Amino acid sequence: MVTKSEETELSRLESQVDNGGGGAWEYLCLVRKLKVRRSDKVLKHGLSILNDSKKRSSLGSEEWTLYEEVAIAAMDCQSLEVAKDCVNVLRKKFPESKRVGRLEALLLEAKGSWGEAEKAYSSLLEDNPFDQVVHKRRVALAKAQGNLSGAIEWLNKYLETFMADHDAWRELAEIYVSLQMYKQAAFCYEELILSQPTVPLFHLAYADVLYTLGGLENLQTARKYYSSTIDLTGGKNTRALFGICLCTSAIAQFSKGRNKEDKDCPDLQSLATAALEKEYKQRASGKLTVLTSAFKSLKVSS
Repeated sequence: MVTKSEETELSRLESQVDNGGGGAWEYLCLVRKLKVRRSDKVLKHGLSILNDSKKRSSLGSEEWTLYEEVAIAAMDCQSLEVAKDCVNVLRKKFPESKRVGRLEALLLEAKGSWGEAEKAYSSLLEDNPFDQVVHKRRVALAKAQGNLSGAIEWLNKYLETFMADHDAWRELAEIYVSLQMYKQAAFCYEELILSQPTVPLFHLAYADVLYTLGGLENLQTARKYYSSTIDLTGGKNTRALFGICLCTSAIAQFSKGRNKEDKDCPDLQSLATAALEKEYKQRASGKLTVLTSAFKSLKVSS
């Protein structure tokens, strides 16, 4: 995550370079260090260095890193001829490089040559089955074609080897949700909570999925995870507070007050509604009547 001071420095350098004050290389280095996407700027200022033989030669071995950065930025900006020229320079310098091979496959993607790109990635994986970047590019390739079932297949295959990749589990969960495959999404969020139990986002997403699935047991579990989200965020998560109210209302319809386990439900609901009222009074007092109306429709007391 980029800190405020780093963002300030990046903006300062960007303004300086854009206004002809120099520092293009320092700016490009900072962009790379912070891993931010500034494709148009990288393309513009990177080319200004690469097209100047004196500046280019002063970079030493970093010249090839810059060629790679400019190639990727050019693909982002659909300047495919520039990207092709950069990749060709790198291929000439590193004829056996798998890293350059990935760039060539990326260029095929950018051109929309899906079949050729898939063949290129398959070839790279034959040489190195543990190349995470290539595995993820295959997923991206499937998603770019609207082939979500293919993306699910590649992600599941990837996770058989790289089970600790939280981003992959989350992406798989989000694809399942988009396809209304909620039980499968729930499994993904369970894996995420097991590996990162203190991340409130995963508790919240899991609760949302369980609430969507419905049924008394799922609703009771969803309420628990909305509660844990509130606990992990110090009571600051408005969505989770609403989740408590929604679950309370739905559980009441199922159990009709007879379920012993739900004796604490009114107290929990009262805490949630009180917290929501306080939040609305502070931040959106004009919508307090809408909140009260919502409580009445859910048959929860404020």
